[in-house]
Amino acid sequence: MKDIVTDSIRYWEPRRLIFNAALAAVVIGTFVYHLPSSAAERTWEPVLGLLLAAVVANLLYCAAYAADIFLQLSEYQQTWRRTRWMLFVAGTVLAAVLFLLHD
Repeated sequence: MKDIVTDSIRYWEPRRLIFNAALAAVVIGTFVYHLPSSAAERTWEPVLGLLLAAVVANLLYCAAYAADIFLQLSEYQQTWRRTRWMLFVAGTVLAAVLFLLHD
């Protein structure tokens, strides 16, 4: 079990940086797209909303651990290790879409 948990952390944590960078790109891109009105609306309410959304997105990112560890404990461990990138891509795209819908 220790090896599986360690493998899961080694896989998912470096990708968290990519995940957060993708979400930051969505937020910055949305801000730039809506210029100059987005610059005129400098209030704390949207910033706090984005901060809360970022925290929730990172908490939901942790759900990948449950799926990853569960599948690594199964007979499909080797197949899962080769294909778990698809969960990462799907989750990142879903989070980006949810951020866009938040706008």
